This record gives sequence, C-alpha cells and structure tokens, in this order.
Amino acid sequence: MYAEWIFQRGVSFSNLVNYIPVAATVVTTLLSMVLARATLRYVDAADKGLKLAREQFDREWSPELHVRLERISTTDAKIIVTNLGKSSVLLQLLQLRQISHATPFERCFLNDPVVGGMTWTEHVGERLLKVAGDDFDGTISACVTFYASGRMFRSDWFRFKVQICDGKFFQIEPMTMPAHRVHVLETDTEGKFRLELVKDVAHTQSDEDGD
Repeated sequence: MYAEWIFQRGVSFSNLVNYIPVAATVVTTLLSMVLARATLRYVDAADKGLKLAREQFDREWSPELHVRLERISTTDAKIIVTNLGKSSVLLQLLQLRQISHATPFERCFLNDPVVGGMTWTEHVGERLLKVAGDDFDGTISACVTFYASGRMFRSDWFRFKVQICDGKFFQIEPMTMPAHRVHVLETDTEGKFRLELVKDVAHTQSDEDGD
C-alpha cells in the first residue's frame, strides 16, 4: 500500500511538472500583452508630442504679412507691408483692385526682401488713381505675393475704404481684417507664376465679356 501511495504521488508530481511550461506560456503571453499595450500608449503619446511640437513650430515660423494703405497727403498715398513672422520673405508681386471687380487692375512686380519683424514701404498714389480714377468712393483691396522658405505664398486681400475727389485723396481707412493668413501657390518658377496669372486675368475678362 505504501508503494501504491508513492506511485500516485509520483504521477501527481509528474503531471504538475508537465503543467509548468503551460503556466509559464500563459504568464509570458499576459506580460507580452501588458508590455505591448504600454508600448502602444508610449508611441501614441510620442506622436501627440511630435504633432504639438510641429504645430508650435509652424505657428512660430509660418510666414504672415500685414498690408496697409495710408494717406500721406491729398496727392499721395503709400502701402506698408509688415512681416509679422520670424522668417524672411522676398516680395514678388503687389496687386491692387476694386472690390467690385474680380481681376486685379494694377500689378507691380517686385524683388524686395523683408526681414522678420521689419516693414517695406512704397508710394502708390499714382497706382491708386489708375485703379479707382479721379472720383471714387468705395473699397480698394490689396494683396502681396512673396517667397518664403522655398515656396511661394500670397496674402489675403486687405480691404480699405478709399475716397477720392478730383484726383485728391480725402480718406483711406482699413476695413475688416482678412479671414486667412496666407495661401500657398503651387508654382515652381517666377515665370510660370506670371504666365498663369496672365491666363487667369484673360480668362476672367472673357467670362465678363460673355456675360
């Protein structure tokens, strides 16, 4: 009987030894799942941190220009372009137009750099008279196209209340601020940009003639 008890104990111990690898496999699987979940959480947190850092970098270094028309005297006016961003820009094109017309009536090609935080000024009295005429009471809008960080951008149209009588400037006041900061223009070269601009103007004028 003692031998039989020893045999049963040996069989039970052998079964227990056989279950040890199974238990180890289960424990290893559970630990792997916990580590995998922790890794996924870490990766997700790292991605969110990189996204926030990129957004902050874009906000700090994205180009932003402010355009303002000012009355100097009854015979002259000037435009002031302020670079509100940190990166330097290269001004390429100044456009002036009446708000009631789709096409820009006055375009001035430029090649002037503006360092971050600095301003660029140009007299535009004659250009405003070309756009509005000697007698005008309405809205004039202005925008600037420029290079920054290897890409071409265009500011939104800034609007101004302009009053001209007999070729004299009596009022130039800014109106509402634009809703967007800048627009990226998908062009490769300055010549290509100018060609596309001419095509857009010609297309708009043909549409108006057809109406």
